[in-house]
Amino acid sequence: MGKTAFIFPGQGSQYPGMGKDVADAFPVARQIFEEADDALGVKLSATCFAGSVDELKLTATTQPAILTTSIAILRVVEQETGLRADYLAGHSLGEYSALVCSGALGFADAVRTVRARGTFMQEAVPVGVGAMAAMLGIEKEVLEDICREAEQGEVVAPANFNSPGQIVIAGHSGAVGRAIEIAKGRGFRKAMLLPVSAPFHCALMKPAAERLAGVLETVTANPLKPPVVANADAAPNDDYSRVKQLLVAQVCSPVLWEQSVNAMAAHGVVKFVEIGPGKVLSGLVKRIAKEVETANIEDSAGLKALTV
Repeated sequence: MGKTAFIFPGQGSQYPGMGKDVADAFPVARQIFEEADDALGVKLSATCFAGSVDELKLTATTQPAILTTSIAILRVVEQETGLRADYLAGHSLGEYSALVCSGALGFADAVRTVRARGTFMQEAVPVGVGAMAAMLGIEKEVLEDICREAEQGEVVAPANFNSPGQIVIAGHSGAVGRAIEIAKGRGFRKAMLLPVSAPFHCALMKPAAERLAGVLETVTANPLKPPVVANADAAPNDDYSRVKQLLVAQVCSPVLWEQSVNAMAAHGVVKFVEIGPGKVLSGLVKRIAKEVETANIEDSAGLKALTV
């Protein structure tokens, strides 16, 4: 029997109205949104269901909003389908959703932690000082060489290994700009700045990592089952004593998404089910491991398609 992985989206997958459909249809989903509202002391549910694109774009709102929507949908999947995962993973913020799914983190703890994480990441670098760019069609080693040439005393490095030929870099705005120009000079024309508010997953996030470590000290990590494939090392982790250090490492480390999907495929995963808003990860998985099956569940229609 082939194995199944549940995968959870990260920042960028949010959209106005997300989660409303399942919250209206399923009490178990509505309960998660209510729990988030209580944990944060704000009406996060109202922002998800009726907030504007700009409201949802604020990092300190985006992160708990995507986590809450993902877990609300997950609870419906668990209740309605009986589908179970052999492995779990999430892209950046999505790793928290995977850890809640595994039982390693309580939902209320996770939602409070990611709101703090979003705030810390936003405050680590003043707006405009940092940037991120998608670099297409460049091999890892070549891109690392371009980044070294572009540094000139600043920070720029690969931040997300998303799929073959799609790597995101992050760092100081000037250094990211230089990397784009150097890449174009070498014939790589497909490079574009991303509309993000901070340079995630690079050394500039060190202040955020240190502040996050302090918050995580107040949180209990529990035994986890099934294992969660961590962004920082692309390896399945089932040791709950490592959960917090992997989450702290993740803030400044590149997201090894391509490597994580390959690791799960190597462990026998033949079906990847994306749970949460959007279908970004399903698209990436298809480009990484062409032979696997993918599905995404973000509403009642996706749920029906899965259960038919």
